[in-house]
Amino acid sequence: MTATPPRPQHPPRDLPQPPRPSYPPLPADGGEERLPPARFAFDVRTWKEIAHLLANLPMALAGFVYVTTVLLVGGALTITVVGLPLLALALTGTRLLGRFERGRARILLGVRIEEPSRLPLRRADGALGRLWMALKDPVAWRTALYDLIRLPWGVLTFVIVLTSLFVLWPVLPFLARALSNVDRAMVRGLLAPSDELERRIAELESDRGVVVDTAAADLRRIERDLHDGAQARLVNLAMGLGLAKEKLTEDPDAAAAMVDEAHGEVKLALQELRDLARGIHPAVLTDRGLDAALSSVASRCTVPVKVTADLPSRPAAAIEGIAYFTVSELLQNVSKHSGARSASVDVWRSENRLLIQVWDDGRGGASLDGGTGMRGLAERLDAVDGLFVVDSPAGGPTTVTAELPWRDRSPDRGSPS
Repeated sequence: MTATPPRPQHPPRDLPQPPRPSYPPLPADGGEERLPPARFAFDVRTWKEIAHLLANLPMALAGFVYVTTVLLVGGALTITVVGLPLLALALTGTRLLGRFERGRARILLGVRIEEPSRLPLRRADGALGRLWMALKDPVAWRTALYDLIRLPWGVLTFVIVLTSLFVLWPVLPFLARALSNVDRAMVRGLLAPSDELERRIAELESDRGVVVDTAAADLRRIERDLHDGAQARLVNLAMGLGLAKEKLTEDPDAAAAMVDEAHGEVKLALQELRDLARGIHPAVLTDRGLDAALSSVASRCTVPVKVTADLPSRPAAAIEGIAYFTVSELLQNVSKHSGARSASVDVWRSENRLLIQVWDDGRGGASLDGGTGMRGLAERLDAVDGLFVVDSPAGGPTTVTAELPWRDRSPDRGSPS
């Protein structure tokens, strides 16, 4: 008796997201920790601010020495082979300095700032692409600027606070609050991931390389399939018909047999061309939409597949095509590798996202690191701001969830009436 696949509930369950550092909860208004007004008293908050200001000098000195050293050395060595890689590595180190400073401000100043996104280096186009992306990292350069301008400020705050501890003790809480507010402004201005556009540009530039590589691979596959399949079969067909023409008067029976064989070759060539056209963009997807196209794919799977599509309208043609080929490749994996007895495909819309879930009761063990197929699907979806999650414990079942941005279909590209 086969297991019954779990049916997704609408709206869908939350999908796993990349881990983020967990900080104490923010106030209801979403702002940072509210600071009590400065008073003629040394409470915990005041002592934290004093500690931060006294630590400014050694931290600023360390950051200044690091940044000036690596920038000067890296800049001087740019005329050599190791210069640019050394500079890129140094900028990666400035990101670590920025992370430490954000943590220090969070603990001592109550400034909670989200960590900037990591550079998408794994999707960059080769070693040179990764190098260039690291060299123009805006987060690293803003952190380097922060470390450069902090040295005079660190000296000033250290001297003022240390002097006030012995001379201006009554007004030290007010001085500490004023000076630490300047620190808070510096952290927010230079260490916060304020420019989301810069991060998106870096990601889109790396995604462009993935899209170009994928398109080139698809063109090579189509060329190979045409050359090795239909083209070779049509060449054999032409030769066979030529021989049959020569034997038509001498040996009509042999000629008839050769024509009959050529007829079979024509059928096979037409089937190969239909399969190739389906691999480029199936007619059923254009004419009838995702529901009918996925049902057609499911009918060719060696495992019984139940298809459920809950789509009030059709998405944009590009999104529809990506969804179709994602399900098609996943069902091929089910046929070839899963050992499953049943499978299901669910497609539905949730707000501005298109959700796809492919389930099978096979042996499990699938992962993004298991081969190029799953990893390629994840990269394709990531290139269009999608998400690809694999849940496949050893022994099964396997659930693959894909998420794509929903874009409405253009009126002139709807299904024909």
